[in-house]
Parts: sequence; C-alpha cells; structure tokens
Amino acid sequence: MAIEITGRNVDVSDSMRNYAEKRAAKLVAEFPRVDKVHVILDIQKFTHMAEVIAHAARHIQLEAKATSENMYASIDDAVDKVEAQLRKTLDKRHDHKGDSKLRDMETVTEEA
Repeated sequence: MAIEITGRNVDVSDSMRNYAEKRAAKLVAEFPRVDKVHVILDIQKFTHMAEVIAHAARHIQLEAKATSENMYASIDDAVDKVEAQLRKTLDKRHDHKGDSKLRDMETVTEEA
C-alpha cells in the first residue's frame, strides 16, 4: 500500500498531510485491492481543490476531484467520491457473479 501526497501551488503542512494520509488509509483498509492512492492538493486563489486517484488491482484507476473553500472539506469530498466509485465497481462485479449463481441454482431446481 502506497499513499502519496502532492501539493501544487501549496506547501503541504504536516497536519494536512496527516489528515490526507489518514483518510486515504481508511480507503485502503476498507478496500484491500487498492494498491496505491495519490492525493493531489491544489490552491487557486480562494478555491481549494483535492484530487484523489486510486489504483486498484486489474489496472483499475478511479479519480475524483472536489473543490471548496476549505482544504479539509475538499479532501473529505474527494475521498468519499472515490469510495462510492469503488463500492459501485465492486457491487457490479458481485451482482454479476451473483446472477450467474442464481441462474445455476434455478436450473438445478427446475431439473429436479
């Protein structure tokens, strides 16, 4: 598991770095197939932007951006968006696999 924090146009303070690492670590802990998380923090005038890129198994790359007037809120929003994308991707896989198992069970009961 690798968590990388990058700052554009901003010096990333220790508290910001720790907060972003803590949120990204929670993401990695919840989804064990996530190999790497890259958090990019950017400030343009009064807009604080956080971009989270999650690299998962099988060459899956999910990205999310969030902007607000507070960097911590932007980090929260971006991580939540990536979490929702990961959950949706996993649910699609589980639902797809689950449908085939249900079909197999239905054919067995019909034959009996």
